[in-house]
Amino acid sequence: MEFLALLIAIVAFILVLRLNDRVGRLTARIAALDGHHIGPPAPATAAPPAAATQDVDISPDLVPEQVVTEPAEPAAAEPLAPTPSEIPAVAAAPPHATRSVLDEPPGPGLEERLGTRWVVWIGGLTLALGGLFLVRYSIEQGLIGPGVRVALGALFALALLAAGEWTRRTERLAEIAALPKANIPAILTAAGTVVLFGTVYASYALYDFLAPAAAFLLLGLVALATLAAALLHGPALAGLGVAGGFVTPILVSSQQPDYWSLYIYLAVVTAAAFALARIRLWRWLAVTTIVFALLWLLPCLDCGPTMIAPHAFHVIAGFALASALVVCGFLFGPQPEPGRIEAVSSAALAAYVLGAALIVLSSDHAPSALTVFAALVVATLAVAWRAEAATAAIGVAAAGVALVFLDWTVRGSPELLVLPGGALPGIGPRADASSISAHLVTAAVFAILFGAAGFLAQGRSLSATVPVIWSAAACFTPLALLVALYARIAHLDRSIPFAAIAVVLAGAFAAATELLSRREHRPGLPISVALFAAATLGALALALTFALEKGWLTIALSLMCAGTAWISRQRPIPFLRWLAAIVAVIVVLRIGYEPRVAGDDVGTTLLFNWLLWGYGVPAASFWSAGALLRRRGDDIPLRMVEAVAILFTVLLAFMEIRHAVNHGDVYRPGTGLAEIALQVCVWLAMAIGLERLRLRSHSIVHNVAALVLAGMAAGGIAFGLLTSQWPIFTGDDVGGLVVNLLLLGYALPALLALLLSHAAAAGDRPAAYGNTIAGVALILALAYVSLEVRRFHHGPVLTGTTEDAEQYAYSLAWLVFGVILLGAGFVFTSQRARLASAVIIALTVLKVFVIDMSVLTGIYRALSFMGLGLVLVSIGWIYQRILFRRRPPADRSTEPLSS
Repeated sequence: MEFLALLIAIVAFILVLRLNDRVGRLTARIAALDGHHIGPPAPATAAPPAAATQDVDISPDLVPEQVVTEPAEPAAAEPLAPTPSEIPAVAAAPPHATRSVLDEPPGPGLEERLGTRWVVWIGGLTLALGGLFLVRYSIEQGLIGPGVRVALGALFALALLAAGEWTRRTERLAEIAALPKANIPAILTAAGTVVLFGTVYASYALYDFLAPAAAFLLLGLVALATLAAALLHGPALAGLGVAGGFVTPILVSSQQPDYWSLYIYLAVVTAAAFALARIRLWRWLAVTTIVFALLWLLPCLDCGPTMIAPHAFHVIAGFALASALVVCGFLFGPQPEPGRIEAVSSAALAAYVLGAALIVLSSDHAPSALTVFAALVVATLAVAWRAEAATAAIGVAAAGVALVFLDWTVRGSPELLVLPGGALPGIGPRADASSISAHLVTAAVFAILFGAAGFLAQGRSLSATVPVIWSAAACFTPLALLVALYARIAHLDRSIPFAAIAVVLAGAFAAATELLSRREHRPGLPISVALFAAATLGALALALTFALEKGWLTIALSLMCAGTAWISRQRPIPFLRWLAAIVAVIVVLRIGYEPRVAGDDVGTTLLFNWLLWGYGVPAASFWSAGALLRRRGDDIPLRMVEAVAILFTVLLAFMEIRHAVNHGDVYRPGTGLAEIALQVCVWLAMAIGLERLRLRSHSIVHNVAALVLAGMAAGGIAFGLLTSQWPIFTGDDVGGLVVNLLLLGYALPALLALLLSHAAAAGDRPAAYGNTIAGVALILALAYVSLEVRRFHHGPVLTGTTEDAEQYAYSLAWLVFGVILLGAGFVFTSQRARLASAVIIALTVLKVFVIDMSVLTGIYRALSFMGLGLVLVSIGWIYQRILFRRRPPADRSTEPLSS
């Protein structure tokens, strides 16, 4: 009784609120009509002038009426009643015309939201819980038996459903438009649906009143009825019906599941949900249905190849229903927008294609599963050809094809997953037992279909995206299939037949490129032409890969970069420039994987070995590609190619030096004076060349590369020649008296650094940059002079103690070196050479006074000071007489007097 009283109170409260709403709306409408009543008539006057009417202030709260002014003369007589012509026009206007002049009603307040929405929602939930609590109370008290409980639950559910239908009909018959509020009929119907679901499930799971088949059938019927009721009651009930329909198989379990019954039931639920989504245009409902359908496919995939048929029925039925009801512009789907790719339409087809791909993978590529997958891929192409809204599904279908064949390749060739450290974790070496012929035929069908459709689809759409997707799939799918078949059948070895197939494929892509480039401009056509051109070069690269050894592959790819640059000049397609850059990056990655290019077969011949081919030919190719690309402007692809060209040039010199010094072993740890000296000389020479080149090209790549190489050379000098490989520390044999490692390691780098300083000065570098390099050259030259003195006294190995004669020889050699620099400064009028001479002379003076005075004895000390003094006096005389010679003062007596 308490529960019934509470229920009656809630219902009464809802009815009062509804009546209150209706009364309020009627009152507002009557007030709006009363605000336009006809007042006392105004005296009849002549029409006022326009200027007079413009100054009249009309209150916005009043209804517009005829505006009059005070008459110039009083009227002779006033009529007792207005004539029909004097009735304002607004009085005869319909109610909706007067409503526009009133203020807009304010939004719903807190009281209105509480009374029209929240109370109803809570009431619906209360009704559903009340039924459950009532059943629970009766069970706890032992008042009724299981049969009566189920019957009462069913009756309560039917009562709620009847109440929902009665309230819906009542609201529909009412002439007053409802205010925004919660949908009372939908909530009552949803509550009845929940109670009905619970009643059926309790009959099956708790009391065993129903067999699994009967419970399954009843729950499905409740779900379908809920979806049907959603046509009248709105989206909330539709969501409840979909959830109940797809959850029902979980609630009703069996020891021996019947997948045919399951998937037939899911097909019925899917059809009802798709139909409802199509009628009400609820995109969310279609997406939810697709997600639930795919989720039901996942737990059933491990049932073995014998269960392929019901799984195939599930994806085929879902695909057919989605094509018929969801895809825009196809059969019974919604009307599409021309040229627009619709997300739900594409996702619906793509989801079921991926589901078919999962069946193929889980069944170890059984022929029947592969046939179903191929059929759905072909159907996807057909539907997308007819309906542009589903074009995005083509890309997913192409990715699914690549996934299936990649899995087939890996299963059949597990050695492809084996790395030096072992197989990849989690992947076993199980091989695929399916026939190769079936996959060959399927691959051929896919390649022809995607390629032909992608070519024929050009120019069919007003959107640029649609033909681009078609062309991308047409280019990607055949190449991916060719790579998968080559890896599976040829096991990544040389294969002339596969190379021939790649050449044929390249020819087909080239023909498509040529034919499309001759057509008139259409949306997306330039990008499609670029994609087919890129596919042509990709197929040629695969042909070279299949036909050549690993070292020749690097050469072939680099030559393809130059070929791409040349094609971009003939066919100025922007993507081709990027393709050349991408190929260059691929070659860099290939070299990073194996720097020796040909592995252990590099050879021991000096210079003419595989390194010359593997680095020299790509370097020349990239320089050529850069020159071709530069003719059409400076952009990011050009800079990438130029950077790779410089990189390969540096790597060529670096690897050849290591090969020559280490007798062919480029991986030999450690370095020596000869190797570092050669590397430094090469880096300085390249920096000089880039300094000259950047003056003509104005390329930022050449500019930065020159700075980088100069920095590398500076690092080699500082951390190699002058420290770790200093001959006095290492004790290495430096060779002969004049032609030796000292000449290579210090004299030649000093000369190159001096040339680099002049090249930097000519290239408008900051003066500090050039002076720093000149200072490095001076340090290297002084080191060479000093080491040659030590070589003269100690022989090829420069270790040992320093005698007086050697100490004096250092001072003498430095003085001679300073004098030579001074003479060069005078001859070439170079201030930098004279300043270098001053530095050397200053160092000599410091040495004489600090070292020679304390270390030398006897005649060597005297000769050291005497020689230094003579040199200093001579230098002073030279500066006075030659460089800074003073002119005699002019005779002022002969100067004319100024006027």
